[in-house]
Amino acid sequence: MEFISPTVVIILGCVALLLFLQWKNLRGPPCIGGWIPWIGAGFEFGKTPLEFIEKARIKYGPIFTIVAMGTRMTFVTEEEGINVFLKSKEVNFELAVQNPVYRTASIPKNIFLKLHEKLYIMVKGKMGTFNLYRFTGQLTEELHEQLENLGPHGTMDLNNLVRHFLYPVTVNVLFKKGLFPTNERKIREFHQHFQAYDEGFEYGSQLPECLLRNWSKSKKWLLALFEKNIPDIKSCKSAKDNSPTVMQALLDLLEMETNEQKSPNYGLLLLWASLSNAVPVAFWTFAFVLSHPNIHRTIVEGISSVFGTAGKDKIKVSEDDLKKLPLIKWCILETIRLRAPGVITRKVLKPVKILNYTVPSGDLLMLSPFWLHRNPKYFPEPDLFKPERWKKANLEKHAFLDCFMAFGSGKYQCPGRWLALLEIQIFIILILYYYDCSLLDPLPRQSSLHLVGVQQPEGQCRIQFKQRK
Repeated sequence: MEFISPTVVIILGCVALLLFLQWKNLRGPPCIGGWIPWIGAGFEFGKTPLEFIEKARIKYGPIFTIVAMGTRMTFVTEEEGINVFLKSKEVNFELAVQNPVYRTASIPKNIFLKLHEKLYIMVKGKMGTFNLYRFTGQLTEELHEQLENLGPHGTMDLNNLVRHFLYPVTVNVLFKKGLFPTNERKIREFHQHFQAYDEGFEYGSQLPECLLRNWSKSKKWLLALFEKNIPDIKSCKSAKDNSPTVMQALLDLLEMETNEQKSPNYGLLLLWASLSNAVPVAFWTFAFVLSHPNIHRTIVEGISSVFGTAGKDKIKVSEDDLKKLPLIKWCILETIRLRAPGVITRKVLKPVKILNYTVPSGDLLMLSPFWLHRNPKYFPEPDLFKPERWKKANLEKHAFLDCFMAFGSGKYQCPGRWLALLEIQIFIILILYYYDCSLLDPLPRQSSLHLVGVQQPEGQCRIQFKQRK
């Protein structure tokens, strides 16, 4: 009988150990695929993506990969994975969103990557906390103009009411005074095409445009609108202080940095970014407030104590006035917590280690603010609407609660977050100052169909309003 040399045994053992350690180091997270190549779990995931993510977390743990439509998405749900998502230099925001930007706004990769940081810094500066005072008067004035069209009393779908206000106000403030149409037919056209573009945005970011005929039609209509109005937007300056609007500053930067004629495309992107989340946040905030009588009453009493009894005179809202009404801001932030985006994303540039797993380069690393905000470890009684929890946030220094990720985090947080909060605060103040309001329908369910942006309502929610005397 031949015996194996002890030296050979040691060598084989070392090789086996080395292979085991290498396998362990390269071991990816649990992977949910499917039996059809490329499609993977796409059909199941696409039906109700938010529910799919939570079921996967319960079954597979704090990190898992979903393969769908040729894309590997690795989700992280606990501290270590969140820290990698927010702080690692091996993950990248711009490369994660470049392809969706190309599909939805037709901005080529080379232009987007060249200009993104410069445009972000410019927009962040224009809409930052130090410049908010420039917008307070404009927003109040524009909202007053829309109030004049509302009439003394009525009933309408709350979503339509919010659009009736925020579409023209946002367009006239960010792009050019008077840009939003005043002709009824043209207003309906704008509503129709922007809603179609917004509702199909997530599909448009993933699928070829030729498969989305109606969405493509609305995208082209909006691009043509900007193409027609860009010269007028460029030439018009504010009558009050001659300062450029956000869109005018964006056009100036584009002109300096590139010869490509992509102004309408960036106009479309700015339009979508400024309305797609602000409208549903305003809808849900108003619906939550009206469905909580004590909160509704407290807000109305606070508004009356600051501005007096409603009359015919137009009120002016100042930053000092807003500081006296913190509950409104708390309600907006609590609404955003409960209706946060399904996912935010980064692209993995080099393999990253999370827990005992290695996430390979090329994966999209995904974080779900929607589910993170429902973790009782971070937000006690997470499913309840509790605006008072925001007392603990240092909002005076513009700091949110820990693990609040609705606006993203790190280098590329939403640059328009403070302006959006301001616009919705003033909107709620003016409506509740001039009108008695009540909901005629129960609070609707939120849709679980979308991952991009704030969750939309399912079904109608009518509001009844009557002018205060």
